[in-house]
Amino acid sequence: MLYVHGIGHFHPENIIDNAFLESLEINTTEQWIMKYVGVRTRRTVLPLDYIYRQRNGDRRAAEEAAIYSNEATGEKAARMALDRAGLDPSDIGLVVSGSSAPAHTSPAEACLIASKLNIGVPGFDLGSACTTFVAQLRLLALIQPDALPDFVLVVAPENLTRVVDYTDRSTAVLMGDCTIAAVVSARVPARLRIVQIEFESNPAASRTVTIPATGYLRQDGAAVQVFAIKKTAEMFRRLKGKAAGTPYLVGHQANLVMLRAVCARAEVTSDRHLYNVDDYGNCGAAGSASVISQFWNNLKDGDEICLAVVGAGLSWGGALLKYTASPS
Repeated sequence: MLYVHGIGHFHPENIIDNAFLESLEINTTEQWIMKYVGVRTRRTVLPLDYIYRQRNGDRRAAEEAAIYSNEATGEKAARMALDRAGLDPSDIGLVVSGSSAPAHTSPAEACLIASKLNIGVPGFDLGSACTTFVAQLRLLALIQPDALPDFVLVVAPENLTRVVDYTDRSTAVLMGDCTIAAVVSARVPARLRIVQIEFESNPAASRTVTIPATGYLRQDGAAVQVFAIKKTAEMFRRLKGKAAGTPYLVGHQANLVMLRAVCARAEVTSDRHLYNVDDYGNCGAAGSASVISQFWNNLKDGDEICLAVVGAGLSWGGALLKYTASPS
């Protein structure tokens, strides 16, 4: 069993609204975006004038232009998570990071984040695209508790606008930047615990969504949409069967149209659906966890959350979380 002591998130300040996307002249409008995607705004680590002038035509230039690095946003999200957990960086014994588009393949970005926090602890990266957060938790849940330190910091820096081609309408209207962090423990109880966690993949469809090391995000949008709706609904129904009551659904924040289709298929009422994709766009592995982070202060005794996510791989996974007023 894993316990979650605190979750934090960070969205950069720069806002890409639909009017800005219209100004890029990529054959899109506010009306089209709201009808087919349902996203009003997104955040980016890139300067807006850089996107407007360059359309992010050179990946190397994006790295240089970015206002924040992955380790910088990782530190910000981690400090929020630590504050909510009532812990100091020195309490962390292991850092696990993962991203759909890491800025570094070496060293591990977990080590760079640990350095930002000024802690000398082991760190490694574990990435599984948009299912990274669930994959990280699943791995930790498989390790014997006495083999882990008391507190582990899990981070997902998803500054994905660095890998968006802003001449490509299909990805430009979707993606936003966010980083999340969570302090978890297999040994120390907390109010939020993970009751069940699952992770699966179908490598035969691994080319459906790709981000080459020096290229841009590309996907077969129609195929991914069908897959996402089906697997998210299935995961919610399976985890709901293990819940004591009616859980909240937090799905992969791909787009609002997809999430509404999931709710219709899985019979999730609007009051049990938590999302933020309309304000922040598709933030990869950080999206769903950031919803929980924003809901953190509203959690009440007995609340259950079904986290159901999908991603490249093709992969899918989920976690059932339960909040109790007193740690157990």
